[in-house]
Amino acid sequence: MKKVALHNLGCKVNAYETEAMQEMLEGAGYEIVPFQEGADIYIINTCTVTNIADRKSRQMLHRARKMNPEAVVVAAGCYVQAQEAKEDIDPCIDIVIGNNKKQDLLSILTEYEAQHSDVKKEMIDINHTHEYEELHLTKTGEHTRAYIKVQDGCNQFCSYCIIPYARGRVRSRRPESVVEEVRHLAANGYREVVLTGIHLSSYGIDLDEEIGLLELIRAVHAVEGIERIRLGSLEPRIITEEFARSLSELPKVCPHFHLSLQSGCDETLKRMNRRYNSEEYYEKCTLLRKYFQDPALTTDVIVGFPGETEEEFEASRAFVERVSFYETHIFKYSRREGTRAAVMKDQVPEQIKAKRSAVLIGLGHEKQNEYERKYTGREVEVLIEETAEIGGKEVWIGHTKEYIKVAVSSEENLQNRIVKGTVGKDLQIIH
Repeated sequence: MKKVALHNLGCKVNAYETEAMQEMLEGAGYEIVPFQEGADIYIINTCTVTNIADRKSRQMLHRARKMNPEAVVVAAGCYVQAQEAKEDIDPCIDIVIGNNKKQDLLSILTEYEAQHSDVKKEMIDINHTHEYEELHLTKTGEHTRAYIKVQDGCNQFCSYCIIPYARGRVRSRRPESVVEEVRHLAANGYREVVLTGIHLSSYGIDLDEEIGLLELIRAVHAVEGIERIRLGSLEPRIITEEFARSLSELPKVCPHFHLSLQSGCDETLKRMNRRYNSEEYYEKCTLLRKYFQDPALTTDVIVGFPGETEEEFEASRAFVERVSFYETHIFKYSRREGTRAAVMKDQVPEQIKAKRSAVLIGLGHEKQNEYERKYTGREVEVLIEETAEIGGKEVWIGHTKEYIKVAVSSEENLQNRIVKGTVGKDLQIIH
């Protein structure tokens, strides 16, 4: 029995695909082992969203080769897809599997073992495919919450982003396939699902029938056993009056929305090729707050984008303060070869990026504390996920529907149960 070790880098879509590959391997009789010495096959699902992601991907590939020089090293996913044109991506790789080819993992391994060629490359022209790659899960690494990939690819071409070149154009999963997987997960005890994609808001634009993300959410909502539905990152323009109102009428939908921002300055947004301005974005936040009581709004912000002046940064900082996010994820701009932003003039020095990042991280912590204080004294529902030791005492850990992490003491086994409690009394917020 061959021993296989898998390692995932990057986003929740990547994590889903890695778990789907693992389930595929288990079903074929492979033994899954930890990512350490002793494996016969090492599979690294790579990421290319930043230069750091590229470096981490290379490091993990070289670590695998070092752990067992005789092993088969498989590089899958975005980093190798973005390097497609290179004849030799990395000499330590035995098999290259691009995006939309992970579903063929088992046959690729079998063919490699039979032929044992120097390097086996399985890649397609990702920018000209309309096929959604069918991968499936019946269980995940988490025992209470399951991430489900429903969409791949992106048509936006933001000026800083390499992902459309690594993932291709928008491809949506058939709604019946999504619902079938959710039913299997519910039957296996999962209480919460998170719908994810590379550009989730584009779900359905490539399908023949009239179905979009809202219709998919409604279909998932109808599955018995699932008690919570969370959404991955959304583009602001999907938040219309109808969309917000309709979601508020679905009790399983969690009031936790990640709206991608990237900058609060209109001039910077134009250079980024984002499809909205700051006022439009603010209106979307207002709509969500109209239909949900104190929803958790989270976002991403890039600092130090080419040409970002002190005045532009201050406009962005002031906007972030005005919106009052629950969580703000800060990224220093990373120059990506092959994107328009990489050749823009007025690249911002690293020390300035670091200074601006620190300012927004500090503001983010203030706003997070401010948001969590609103919930003190409120009764909330918590999905219990695991135990942990805090202050020398074992407690149960879970998340509210807003994704506030809390601890609760109980002698009962609360694993995978939804419990009610009062924040600050029965439940304590932790980070």
